[in-house]
Amino acid sequence: MTDRRTLLLDAAIEVLGTRGLRQLTHRTVDAVAGLPEGSASNHFRTREALISGVLDRLVDRETELWGRLGGAQPLDAERFATAAGAMITELAGPGRAVTLARYAIFHEAAFNPDLQRRIAENRERLAAWGVPLVAALGSAEPERHYRMLLDLIDGLLLNQLASPTPTFDPAATIRTLLRAWSSPR
Repeated sequence: MTDRRTLLLDAAIEVLGTRGLRQLTHRTVDAVAGLPEGSASNHFRTREALISGVLDRLVDRETELWGRLGGAQPLDAERFATAAGAMITELAGPGRAVTLARYAIFHEAAFNPDLQRRIAENRERLAAWGVPLVAALGSAEPERHYRMLLDLIDGLLLNQLASPTPTFDPAATIRTLLRAWSSPR
């Protein structure tokens, strides 16, 4: 059973991902959530509080998604590339509203030092899980390669969202990156 706060945050993610940052209002979130007017403002007194809550909810959803990705143990490079490719395809397709909401929050963070700080903290939290995973995949520089992997995923997603191609194959790109990690220099 989803609690009211989570329902409101998921509705806010839907608003951000389908209508954009300008349309994120308490009233719109209430309507999308199917709750009485004033529900969102009872939980999130200001727009900034709502955006902060959305960031927290996105982190929870992203952590869950990454957890599913790393959950197939033992995870070799081929299975990881296939699973990561499927995750990226999902985030660029059926999950595109979540991805667009995430980018809307990132855009807002460009002008909000508190959001920048919180995003950095959350990236570090995710890195505590991701760096060992990358090391297990054979990286000699797991911290550097983990950040490289995140940058690659963000770039793949952004390009597919902005200019969709029917032949989108992120798994092939991930495989190329993983091979580069293990190639002799």
